[in-house]
Amino acid sequence: MAGNRRSTADYPLICVVGPTAVGKTALAVTLAQHLDGEVINADSRQVYRGMTIGTAKPTELELASVPHHLLDILDPSESFGLALFLDLAGKKLQEIRGRSCHPIICGGTGQYVWGLVEGQRVPPVPPDPKFRLKLEGEAEAFGADELHRQLAAIDPARAAALDSRNVRRVIRALEIYHVTGRLPSEFLSANEAAAGNSLVLGLTMPRDLLYRRIDERVDRMMRDGFLDEVKALTGAGYEMGEGPLASPGYRELGQFLAGDLSLQEAVSRTKTQTHRLARRQYAWFKPSDSRIQWLDSSEPGLPDKAAAMVASFLESQPPVIQ
Repeated sequence: MAGNRRSTADYPLICVVGPTAVGKTALAVTLAQHLDGEVINADSRQVYRGMTIGTAKPTELELASVPHHLLDILDPSESFGLALFLDLAGKKLQEIRGRSCHPIICGGTGQYVWGLVEGQRVPPVPPDPKFRLKLEGEAEAFGADELHRQLAAIDPARAAALDSRNVRRVIRALEIYHVTGRLPSEFLSANEAAAGNSLVLGLTMPRDLLYRRIDERVDRMMRDGFLDEVKALTGAGYEMGEGPLASPGYRELGQFLAGDLSLQEAVSRTKTQTHRLARRQYAWFKPSDSRIQWLDSSEPGLPDKAAAMVASFLESQPPVIQ
């Protein structure tokens, strides 16, 4: 009934984040079932068709349990980045809230999650290959710190937010200024499509236990047909190690198929590369980040603890608009 419709603010954003293999999907599905929610994928690899086993997409049972979005929407040859994610996820947020359901973001791609939570907007600046090549040459000749100093002179706020060693992102910031004449930091402010109020639940566990779970999952992926998945992608003409297929496992199993590694070596390297991926994800989701409510997923009672935190958060939100 129109008189009892809720505003979108009554369906705040709930995010489930953390490193790979920590149990994000299972918790997101459980919360969605409790809340009459729908899950939006925030994993930069699960958007690709044909990459199912190696990216640990939700199982058929999980997919049947609650609606999922932004899975299997592109071919591995297509590009996907923050701008497209924000556009598609923003539209899905509106649709889900329009159905009076709670949107739940689930994934380990920190740039996507924070971009959505903070309501970021990506400047409409196409890549300038010549400009990038020039700056890459400067970085090689004079060091990454030189580019970072250039950015600091133009936009101290953006420079302070970027590690000087992240040359690609520093160059992108300088490119934005070069093309638009505007400060890159201006494009990081919240816009009208901001996700609104949000609760970010972070899953973690002792590092040695996480690595053991990663290794066990890689072994399970191999039993489930990961190698056949890579063979199918290779047979379709995709180059392992290129674009999204540079993800852990695809490159290594491609090297096995090319005769450059034994299968045992490929599996071992897949585990090592996935450990490194987990460490990079902790750089986006820092244990010290006060925006994240952390839960140890190795401890018993995780679903109940998470549900209680969500319930408390929702109770603190503005009342329903009558």
